[in-house]
Amino acid sequence: MDLLCCETECECRSYADPALLNDARVLRNLLTDEDKYASGINYFECVQRELNPDMRRIVADWMWEVCEEQKCQEDVFPLSINYLDRFLSICPIKKSQLQLLGSACLLVASKLREPRPVSAETIVYYTDNSITLQDLWRWEVLVLAKLKWEISAVTAYDFVSHILARVPLDLQSCECHMVRRHAQTFIALCARDYKFCRYTASMISAASVAAALHGLDWTSKNNVPLPELLLRLQRILHIEMDYLQSCLSQIEEMVTSAISNTKLSSEPSVERPPVVDQSEKLLEQPQPQHAAQHAKAETPTDVRDIHF
Repeated sequence: MDLLCCETECECRSYADPALLNDARVLRNLLTDEDKYASGINYFECVQRELNPDMRRIVADWMWEVCEEQKCQEDVFPLSINYLDRFLSICPIKKSQLQLLGSACLLVASKLREPRPVSAETIVYYTDNSITLQDLWRWEVLVLAKLKWEISAVTAYDFVSHILARVPLDLQSCECHMVRRHAQTFIALCARDYKFCRYTASMISAASVAAALHGLDWTSKNNVPLPELLLRLQRILHIEMDYLQSCLSQIEEMVTSAISNTKLSSEPSVERPPVVDQSEKLLEQPQPQHAAQHAKAETPTDVRDIHF
């Protein structure tokens, strides 16, 4: 049997295996296992005493930027956020330890999914050497122990190909590639926001794919109204329509808000207070800043793609 690979800038990847994508048992197993790797939805109220959702968002932004700078695989960031949320659901920590926890989660996720993992030294560098290698290695072991070594978690990214194969779309077409990129961006945006912890991975994936298809006018080009598309997704994943619509609405609100903020930041005539370093809000540690600026966006699908 031949192994078919597609070349990218720095690596070779295997093409999607139709035998796996078309087998209902694979999708059914993903749906069954996703609850096993879900985090608590109210750990800030029940477990954490020094942390709040804003602090989580700040460290998630930092983790996202590290993944972008290192050009990590697209599933590394949502997987590392899964580790972060699951750890915070069971183990209280201090505010000063949050970036260290995020660093350890990135290290574990990179080792699991990257052909060339991000080194511990590189992650320490991105913290401006505010942590030590010994601290990072100790917390790596702590994260693995608290998660009971259950690190092959199901994330929203894992459902994207299965959904696109059943919509259906030609997985090798340029249109499908564009839809996938936008859906992955929406998934990453959801991972940064704590309010999406209430939704399952399959729900976030379905809503992200729906937002990408609708934003790229696939619904109008193929004469498939948005309600019919949502009905297809509901049948594919056996999820509740009310939750799917709610998740989609929140994604649209989140993206609209991000676009509005981008437009305001691009207006030279608008007076704005000086930008406060994110580290002053969280750990009083400098965070890596990505050099690329958001391009002016007109629709939700124009949101900047991540690490591609």
